Amino acid sequence: MQTLFIILGALVVLVLGLFIFSMFLSPSVKVERSVFVPAEASVIFPLINIVTNWELWSPWQKIDPNIKITYGEKESGPGASYSWESQNRNLGNGHMTIVESRPDNFIATHTDFMRFGVAKGFFRLEPITGGTVLTWETICEMGSNPVRKLAGLMMDKWIGGDFEKGLENIKKLAASKSEK
Repeated sequence: MQTLFIILGALVVLVLGLFIFSMFLSPSVKVERSVFVPAEASVIFPLINIVTNWELWSPWQKIDPNIKITYGEKESGPGASYSWESQNRNLGNGHMTIVESRPDNFIATHTDFMRFGVAKGFFRLEPITGGTVLTWETICEMGSNPVRKLAGLMMDKWIGGDFEKGLENIKKLAASKSEK
């Protein structure tokens, strides 16, 4: 019986410790990746700014070949959007909208992951000698929920690799378009 009380006491201390630890965590989580693309920003920009092009490079497209995508009325720039529905639990359902677009320089998005909340996304294109540095960033608000804040610690691990795959896909597409 004493062993049971020790285990329960340890469990209570662990849960309480995680709760207190989460109070010191930021409610915002940022994930960012960059890649050098040997192409002009003018070649890269339409791959991101035109939402129908996302199917060409999105790392999530290959996860569920049966994903259902519905495009909004506008194809590019601010207001352009698409929604997705997937039976794959890693993708779920959601909606992405471009909220800001500066030609060959910057694109901002809002992505609603339905039950997981809204994320702000950013694509920055920085011209340098021989090409462009493309940066993909997202900021997720985890709120004050301790479990969500603790989950935020894993966000970079969960989606960082996907960002890297997406950027590499864009790099390949842009390089092939630059050669033509």
